[in-house]
Amino acid sequence: MINEQISAQQIRLIGENGEQLGIVSNEEAKAIAEEKGLDLVLMAGNSTPAVCRLLNYGKFKYDALKKEKEIKKSQKIVETKEVRLSMTIEEHDIQYRLASAQKFLKGGDKVKVSLKMKGREQAYVVKGIEIVKDFCSRLKEYGTLDKEPEHVGRNIFAVITPNK
Repeated sequence: MINEQISAQQIRLIGENGEQLGIVSNEEAKAIAEEKGLDLVLMAGNSTPAVCRLLNYGKFKYDALKKEKEIKKSQKIVETKEVRLSMTIEEHDIQYRLASAQKFLKGGDKVKVSLKMKGREQAYVVKGIEIVKDFCSRLKEYGTLDKEPEHVGRNIFAVITPNK
């Protein structure tokens, strides 16, 4: 809240450089702000008396927005990429999917390895888990196995996180 929006009777006023100007009335604080060509901004409305600060509100909002953009730019969002396998996968297809998974892990993304079993393949869950474990073991130098291969319904899942 700024200037006329502030309804508190008594205000603890802080100057533009952070110095304490004391406890003053609302009208007096608005007069000081107008005299200096600054805005009166409510910093802590719940305290008694309310804490307000003298500053250029437009510049304050601009700096806050700039700081927020800088923080957003510097953080890395980790995505989870998925590599799908099957029970009857051939060696060439495994090599192709390994290359994709390596690219994802080098890029800093997690890799979810999934194997979907169809029909009678569901009777051979142990073989499916072996295929997923073999695939994950080939990626040891690029990432660590975060979640062991797990059988859920018709699927087997494993998650690999990239090495730092």
